[in-house]
Amino acid sequence: MQLIWLRSDLRIDDNTALAAACQRGPTIALWVASPGQWQAHDDAACKVDFWLRNLRQLREGLQALNIPLLVRHTDTWADVPQTVLDVCRQHGIEAVHWNDEYGVNEAQRDQATHQRLQDEGIAAHGHLDQLLFQPGTILTRAGHYFQVFSQFKRVCLEHLHRSLPARAAQVKAQAPLAIDSDPIPQHIEGFEGTPRALREHWPAGEDEAHQRLARFIDERVADYPQQRDLPAKQGTSQLSPYLAAGVISPRQCLHAALASNHGEFDSGNAGVQTWVNELLWREFYKHILVGYPQVSRHRAFRAHTEHLPWRDAPDDLQAWKDGRTGFPIIDAAMRQLLHTGWMHNRLRMIVAMFLSKNLLIDWREGERHFMRHLIDGDLAANNGGWQWSASTGTDAVPYFRIFNPVTQSQRFDAQGLFIRHWLPELHGQSEKLIHFPVKSADLFATNSYARPIVDLDSSRQRALEAFKGLSGWQDQGI
Repeated sequence: MQLIWLRSDLRIDDNTALAAACQRGPTIALWVASPGQWQAHDDAACKVDFWLRNLRQLREGLQALNIPLLVRHTDTWADVPQTVLDVCRQHGIEAVHWNDEYGVNEAQRDQATHQRLQDEGIAAHGHLDQLLFQPGTILTRAGHYFQVFSQFKRVCLEHLHRSLPARAAQVKAQAPLAIDSDPIPQHIEGFEGTPRALREHWPAGEDEAHQRLARFIDERVADYPQQRDLPAKQGTSQLSPYLAAGVISPRQCLHAALASNHGEFDSGNAGVQTWVNELLWREFYKHILVGYPQVSRHRAFRAHTEHLPWRDAPDDLQAWKDGRTGFPIIDAAMRQLLHTGWMHNRLRMIVAMFLSKNLLIDWREGERHFMRHLIDGDLAANNGGWQWSASTGTDAVPYFRIFNPVTQSQRFDAQGLFIRHWLPELHGQSEKLIHFPVKSADLFATNSYARPIVDLDSSRQRALEAFKGLSGWQDQGI
């Protein structure tokens, strides 16, 4: 008997560990709820709700294949090794299969589980699944993990030109087992309260993920280079929640994109090339978790930036969280996050740079807030994006490049369509004034919109002086 231990791989198609287990014999599936661990990781309630909804869909799919799904509960991952072992003893399991996850806590959990099983004579197999390349196989000539994305991407494309990662074998129905599937809980204590509208915005299931992928490839990928930066447009795939939960795989995305471009990476459809680039960014940040584990421990990649004089400004931080900064593009983006569990990628960069540069508030405060609200919350991507914006991370934006939220708004939401959608109090503003309504004292006096909490010019100068005051930039080649 084989056991597939499901984690962030909530699908049947192209599931490496599931396919491997089923090829070796009768298989049962296991999913472990660990709410204390999720709280420690700042996982959002809407994200946990998304997992549960996808698990219910997955349970039905597994039942059609006669694969029972068992559900167990632990508080933290410290109890997971014993929980997995107990299931193995109960059902006479010979081997356990799982798809590898990345991060310090994940690695410790899996190593402990592997050891516990090995001590009991039970085989344990980790499989490459949520990445295209095994960490440690994409390295510099000196044998180190890359720190610059463009160099990492070049080596990845060289490998992909030689051969594409194969999708996992199709899972076939097995003979029925005398084991009943467990019910999937409707909610987990401490993670309740996901609004119905948010759930409807993000339907669960593999079919939904593949329909989104097909629509994106068929209807929008050609315009992706131009449309992806415009938050008022449906220009992105909006697959990130499904990728984060493993409802769809990077391999499936890559194969679909290339199939629409005659197998080409660097010619033909520019949108496909740009989107593959984004898939490789996700890959890059997960490799960083393995090669530079300090980023999993809430540490800056660039160690000298730990000495930045971050401001303790709780009122400013709360105004940023609530969407009350007085800068419309910032506030609209933050309200989008609170209401949908998602934020447009261009806006993630704008609001992150505003917090870490203009407000000079520690990027970790923003990283934590995002994780507590994002339905696509992913340690690698979230940490990588925040450190990039704060100029503390690998491949980071130079500290002296600070986005101006007003000019960013004028450039990427020129008509104010996105702003008007999320800030109804500015609905009547002109296209000229909607990006910074405080410019007009008369208009400002007649609407309820907040005054700016910071002066852009002086706060920019404050950030430049703070970064310039650090030793270490010369060592980093800046």
